[in-house]
Amino acid sequence: MRLNSPWEPRLSGSGPASEQLVAALAGEILDGRLEAGDRLPAQRDLAWRLEIGLGTVTKAYGILERRGLIRTVKGRGTFVSLVQTRRGPLIDLSHNVPPAVLSERSLARTLGSLSKRIDAGLFSGYPPPGGHDEHRRLMAAWLGRLGMAADPDGLVLTSGALHAISVAVTAATGGRGTLLTEAQSYPGVIELARHRGLALAGVATDAEGMLPGALARALAGAVPPVAVYVTPTMQNPTTATMGRQRREEIVAVIRAAGAWLIEDDVYTLEADPALPPLSMLAPDCSYYANSMSKTLTPTLRLGALVAPEGRMAAVQSALAASGAMVSPLSCAVLEQWMMDGTAEAVSGAVQAEAAARTEMARAHLAAAMQPRGRLGYHVWLPMPKAEARQIALAARSLGLELTQPEATDADPGAGQGGLRICLGASSRAELEIALPGIARLWQELRAGGGQRTQVPA
Repeated sequence: MRLNSPWEPRLSGSGPASEQLVAALAGEILDGRLEAGDRLPAQRDLAWRLEIGLGTVTKAYGILERRGLIRTVKGRGTFVSLVQTRRGPLIDLSHNVPPAVLSERSLARTLGSLSKRIDAGLFSGYPPPGGHDEHRRLMAAWLGRLGMAADPDGLVLTSGALHAISVAVTAATGGRGTLLTEAQSYPGVIELARHRGLALAGVATDAEGMLPGALARALAGAVPPVAVYVTPTMQNPTTATMGRQRREEIVAVIRAAGAWLIEDDVYTLEADPALPPLSMLAPDCSYYANSMSKTLTPTLRLGALVAPEGRMAAVQSALAASGAMVSPLSCAVLEQWMMDGTAEAVSGAVQAEAAARTEMARAHLAAAMQPRGRLGYHVWLPMPKAEARQIALAARSLGLELTQPEATDADPGAGQGGLRICLGASSRAELEIALPGIARLWQELRAGGGQRTQVPA
């Protein structure tokens, strides 16, 4: 006599019924509510109870079996096969941070040095708006190392790059109007625009990033005031890097339209005289944002915003309205690391590790990856949006957390999208597991004509 299934049949989410059924079952299995050996309902019975076609159930069970979540035993039925020993995503490829290179010894040395020379006054009151003079001078020196010449008097310190960008958006638009960005863009900025109630528009791109002609057309139809957010080097998520001519063309279009430029330069790891920041080409209309959390370590939440000429008062007003204060401890670490050479050493180690991880990704994903010429912590797999969603959902059943394709999508009307694979947050050992898994999903999708990886979880 066959035992009844412990699973109460249901559908989950939206989309085709087969996809909803896969989502419901995979979620139960991965969360441990269905255990290895548990029986699943017979296909015909399940189709009748859910009022869906038998072929739909057969398709869903086939997808789950290919993912290794269930198994069919001839003459006995279908059973859960995955032994779930840990809840939640096992390997996180969704957070775009630099690889961890700081050792416990180096951290202890830094904290020991700080304890001997710390200024109690630094922790005894609010810092001046935009940060102490000495810390702004040190940040300007760091930006100079990255190719951005900044006057400390025209720079404010922020709590990371997103804070700097938020201040720039407020100063440039006054909280109204339009924000233009690349069609695929930084999730934080997409959320920022929506939260502020700004009209958000994605601009078409190519292998060098934002297209000047597409930008000109978008600017012509935008409701003012208008700000253009752009990442010219190692664009997030597509990894595109603008050449010198493209940079000059983008700046010319923005200046001609009377718009503001907000430049995100967090992925420039070292200066390249041939590729100056856009803000060096148009200091009169450019807000420049950067952060040490992207070049050194994510816990050093210390960013900078360089204001356009004559806009420092607007920036300081927006900074005050943000209510965020730069961490005194982060400023003390900046000072110590700049003084003893740790910042340079950590930066070099991060770049070496990023190069090694990029080669790991290329070894498994070269056929799928967008070619890139700059060093960074993420790679981009261009593909139609529907396919990107299929792979991202299927990856969950393998214990992999990817950036959801919708999170980077600033132009929902465009059909082309892709997947961002972040290489910094996980260990090399985890990447050795994750990258082949993603490659298999991509290859299966290619072989199946985009129909074999609809595996939500």
